[in-house]
Amino acid sequence: MDILRFATAGSVDDGKSTLIGRLLFDSKAIFEDQLEAVERTSRDRGTEYTDLSLLTDGLRAEREQGITIDVAYRYFATPKRKFIIADTPGHIQYTRNMVTGASTADLAIILIDARKGVLEQSRRHAFLTTLLRVPHLVVAINKMDLVEYAEERFEEIREEFTQFASKLNASDLSFIPISALHGDNVVSRSENMPWYQGPSLLHHLEHVHIASDRNMVDVRFPVQYVIRPHKTEFHDYRGYAGQVAGGVLKPGDDVMHLPSGLTTKIASIDTFDGPVTEAFAPMSVTLRLEDHIDISRGDMICRPNNQPRVAQEIEAMVCWMADIAKLAPRTKLTIKHTTRTARALVKDLHYRLDVNTLHRDETATSLSLNEIGRVSLRITQPLFVDDYARNRLTGGFILIDEATNSTVGAGMIL
Repeated sequence: MDILRFATAGSVDDGKSTLIGRLLFDSKAIFEDQLEAVERTSRDRGTEYTDLSLLTDGLRAEREQGITIDVAYRYFATPKRKFIIADTPGHIQYTRNMVTGASTADLAIILIDARKGVLEQSRRHAFLTTLLRVPHLVVAINKMDLVEYAEERFEEIREEFTQFASKLNASDLSFIPISALHGDNVVSRSENMPWYQGPSLLHHLEHVHIASDRNMVDVRFPVQYVIRPHKTEFHDYRGYAGQVAGGVLKPGDDVMHLPSGLTTKIASIDTFDGPVTEAFAPMSVTLRLEDHIDISRGDMICRPNNQPRVAQEIEAMVCWMADIAKLAPRTKLTIKHTTRTARALVKDLHYRLDVNTLHRDETATSLSLNEIGRVSLRITQPLFVDDYARNRLTGGFILIDEATNSTVGAGMIL
């Protein structure tokens, strides 16, 4: 059974947490004691209905303010698929949290309040999800009950959003009218909107095709750990463990090691459950090779005729996540890319991007918290990179502050 990771995004009070609560509740993915606790809290607050948003807003500050601050992950399954939900915050000051939640998602649900229409927040979230190359976008137009389930209102918002999305790299875009509070078109089709002929939200999530989203063409295997058991019966075992970042690997395949450029063949592919005949993303496996090559953590195994770019200077879009420091030319940082860690120097900041208007401010001298811009980096040792658009694993990296060891930026290689 495959897993769909999806993120929810939207403006404040558009009903993201309520929608997830409704999905969990209607697909019978919550326990009775959880439901009792939510009903009790709803009564204490004086609300006439069970506030399902309380199922996901776990932090006390979130419950007190009625907003989502951190990324909350929830898990549920139907007979068709398993789901991992990242409930990401809507506020502009939590852009970094949204970037974190959406970076691994297969699909993003952008919620729009039917009364308010497409807001600045909606545009920002649509832009960020396309920047992070989330392959599938669903625009859920929520609170249809408050506009009397009017088809005209749904069509107006759809038209406005489609116009904005034409400026973005949105590959797969769907629109679904819903009411998360009442459950219209969330798990089952709504009788209140007979004019809508499409699937319910859960049906769409169960059937959206994600197998072809991963890069199955370019073989990329960043080495994470070298396995050399010291027991006598295994003394000649030498395996290279890691997670497949792209392509399909099979025993007998010709492979090349970077940075040495030496070639060999795969002898076998081992997993926790025993040997396998093929490995593909995102499987974690151990490769054994026919020849002894000096391979260590941070190296890359690929195909001889299909190699990543070997680069010590890269151009990237960076989302800055530090509230104290700023990103400016001459800043020194640690860069972590796949399994390789090196030191990086910011050579140049080309422009800061206004996420709301898509305007490029070329006079900007630094990036502050939650700002995104295009930068050039020089790195102390070569990285084996692909464009982020081609492979999110070998095209993405994080920047780390050398003094505090905290993550201060996330980057996408251009």
